[in-house]
Amino acid sequence: MLRKWTLIVMCVTLLTVLIAFAAEAGIHKLQPQKPHILFVPKTMDRQVEFWEVMRQGVNMAAEEFDVELQVAGALTESDIDGQIAVLEQAIADKPQVIILAAADYNRIVPVAKRIVAAGIKLITVDSALKDGISTSFIATDNFAGGQKAGRLLMDSIDQNKRGSVAIINFVRGSAPAMERERGVRESLVGYSDIQILDTLYSDASEERAYEIAVELLRNEPALQGIAALNEPTAVGAARAIKEMQAVSRVKLIGFDNSMEEISYLEEEVLQATIVQKPFNMGYLAVKAAVELSAGGKVQPIIDTGSEVITKQNMYESDKQKLLFPFTEK
Repeated sequence: MLRKWTLIVMCVTLLTVLIAFAAEAGIHKLQPQKPHILFVPKTMDRQVEFWEVMRQGVNMAAEEFDVELQVAGALTESDIDGQIAVLEQAIADKPQVIILAAADYNRIVPVAKRIVAAGIKLITVDSALKDGISTSFIATDNFAGGQKAGRLLMDSIDQNKRGSVAIINFVRGSAPAMERERGVRESLVGYSDIQILDTLYSDASEERAYEIAVELLRNEPALQGIAALNEPTAVGAARAIKEMQAVSRVKLIGFDNSMEEISYLEEEVLQATIVQKPFNMGYLAVKAAVELSAGGKVQPIIDTGSEVITKQNMYESDKQKLLFPFTEK
């Protein structure tokens, strides 16, 4: 009789454990999994403030929307092969959404097509891809930014003594680089007395931009202005102008913002800079990724805008928010 009751108790206990296990497994099954999102910036170099600010926007949105976020990329903006390798690995890892700042307008296209074919949603941020492969593109209107830079350059140089102007671009083949240059050149149409020198490329290197600017200052006596089309390029060109005591002769218009650029604005080595909103880009990209992962729809193009910052307006409260966008963690 005792054995019979012992067997009954054991069976009941086992049944209770099985029911509890099944219930727990069911609960876990019902719980929705976090969206898995991969963010691939142009560079993992955390010294470049533009990408660091964008990363903060990405991180804030990832925390707010409770997503599983991974960040991977090449060390430099010019390492296009490195970015392709990261994306090839991503196809194997298969996140739900990839947020990509494409290092090259054309060369990234084949791997981007394979991403989409693998069923992974693709959002591009800052830099577009040929053929509009991504579901949504979130960025500054770089052509409009280039137009602003060109107009500012013409406003800053001596109207009575026209000579030459130079464009120092960053990475050849990058969509923002091409669009900014196109905007600058469009704004200079009609100034027949201004010579636009051949475009030079810094490869997004401050040191290379410095070397280019030094050569221009030495070899182009009629040089009156430089448009430097991203942050490291502007900083390198400004350093050259300052060191060679050419502040009164050559005017400089830049892009983006960093502590160095702010200092050069205060010293009037840099006349103006076109500031984007990378924090907004990062935040909105993650928000769009979450909506896509849930089966929703997003806008195909989201323009995050840009602002002109000069020494005269840099202390205004709205401009200060753009110049110092870092948030407390």
